[in-house]
Order: sequence, then structure tokens, then C-alpha cells
Amino acid sequence: MEQRKAYVTLLTKNSYLPAALVLSECLKQVGSKYPLVIMSTPSLPPEGREALTRQGLDIITVDSLRPAPNTHVLSELDVRFADTWTKLRGFGLVDFERIVLLDCDMIVIRNMDELFDLDLPDGWIAAAHACACNPMKIAHYPADWIPENCAYTPLRHPTALTHPTQTQPGSPRAHGLLNSGTVVLKPSEEAISGLTEFLSTSPLVPTFLFPDQDLLAAFYKGQWKPLPWCYNALKTLRSIHQPLWRDEEIRCLHYIFAVKPWQTRVVDEWEKEMHQWWWDRFRLLEDRLRQEGDEETMKLVRENIAQ
Repeated sequence: MEQRKAYVTLLTKNSYLPAALVLSECLKQVGSKYPLVIMSTPSLPPEGREALTRQGLDIITVDSLRPAPNTHVLSELDVRFADTWTKLRGFGLVDFERIVLLDCDMIVIRNMDELFDLDLPDGWIAAAHACACNPMKIAHYPADWIPENCAYTPLRHPTALTHPTQTQPGSPRAHGLLNSGTVVLKPSEEAISGLTEFLSTSPLVPTFLFPDQDLLAAFYKGQWKPLPWCYNALKTLRSIHQPLWRDEEIRCLHYIFAVKPWQTRVVDEWEKEMHQWWWDRFRLLEDRLRQEGDEETMKLVRENIAQ
């Protein structure tokens, strides 16, 4: 039997249910031929699971994944990252030939199924770079996170769409860092075993500011292929990396930082239009739920969005 391929996202609480359903709606709207599979922990309440099931989404239950007790401490500003270690469970979904791991706080704007055919050597992953500009001037971010060291700073349209920055000898440290919002991977027993052992034994783990993505950058050092920015279009790139950005080229938009579109209606001027793009897709979901008469799901979704 042919092995499956799928987009996979992690959902651990009902407060992110609207995001997961909008992400699924996006994939339908762009005509993806691959499903969205929900990877969830037992912490996801029954009503959330029932809503996903009513909407035809497959759910794979996995155990939460964390470092050993007292080995890693998150900043008070970054407690939202506590569950993100569990995203690594995707590497153990061995029933799939390939998955594209997506964060819930994303919308897919253009079909990107070509990621399933990306040439990827065994034991490699693909991901877009982290932006190391620190535009919010967050005090506990690394001192070398400045625009001069960011992998996006040298890039220009249109070559940025085909030639992401490659790490070279002597490159700034930040060129070796990835953002784990979009990760292309081949699940295997070897991969999940290696990652979980690294998480439990590596002396680097206490130093990681961004849990899963710092671990992936370290574990796959020299074995990850940079994706163009458009597959994980961090919303800050639109204002701080204007030379590479084009709205019409976005495949997948990533609402990084703590303020998520469904959680507030009040945002800064620079992000208003992008947040409206999420709400536009939410309306499509809302219309479909109404047409299907799925009032229970709509009620649960409304309980978890800003009014």
C-alpha cells in the first residue's frame, strides 16, 4: 500500500482550535491534495476532539514531550513555547512517507504541495531561516540577533524565492538557525529516537531560547535545506525585509509573537492588514459551518475567538 503524505499540526488546547480549523480550511481553499492531520495530546478536551472529528480531520494522539525536569527554563515572555517540544513527535509518525509540519498560527494562501516532492536526502529536513533582526528589541534575545547577521538581510526579490541564504564557513551564527513553523521531513524510528535522546542528554538543551527550533537547528546542523521565505512568511518580514517581500508570493503566512489574530481585534497598524487576512479565511470557515449546520463546532469556535 502506498504510504501517505500529509500536512500535520499540533493542537493541545481548545484556545487554538479556531486556528487549526482555519488552517484546514485554507488547505481546502487552495486545492491541496494532501490532508491536514491533527497531532494532539491528551490535554485536548473532548469537545475539541469531537469538533475536529465532525469536520473530518484525522487525530493522532501523542504523549507530551518535555526536557528532563529542571533542565530548561523558559522566560516569562515565552511560556507559550512550553508545548512546542511536542511538535517533535511528528518525526515519529512512521505511517507517513513524508509530512509537512505546520504551526497552527499560520494561513496557507497559495498551494504549496510541491514541498512533498522536494528533493530531500535521507536524514535531512527542510525549513526556512529564523529572522535574527529582533525588531521588537526583546532584551533576552541573543546579542548577535541584529540585522547584519540575519539570513534574510542580503536577499532581494525575485531571487529570494529561489535562492535562500546558504550557510558558508564564516557565516554569522544566525545563518544556521531555522524557524520551525514549516518543516519538511521524513518520519522514521531513527529520527524520533535520535531527537528524544538529544533532548534528554544534550548539554545544549538548557541554552535553547526557542525550544523545538533551536533543538532542530542543533540536531540537524549541516543537514537541513533552507526553504525560501514564502513557505514560512514570518509576518515581521513584510516591514523589516521589504526588498524580498511580495504579498502575492506568500505560500504560508506565520503569525509569530504572542498576539494571534483570533485572540484580539486590536493590533498595531503595521500588522492590521495581515491579521485581516486571517479573519477573511475565518469567515469562509464560518460560512461553511453554517451551511453544514455544525452549530456545536461553531459555538466552540466562537468561545475561543475575540469578540
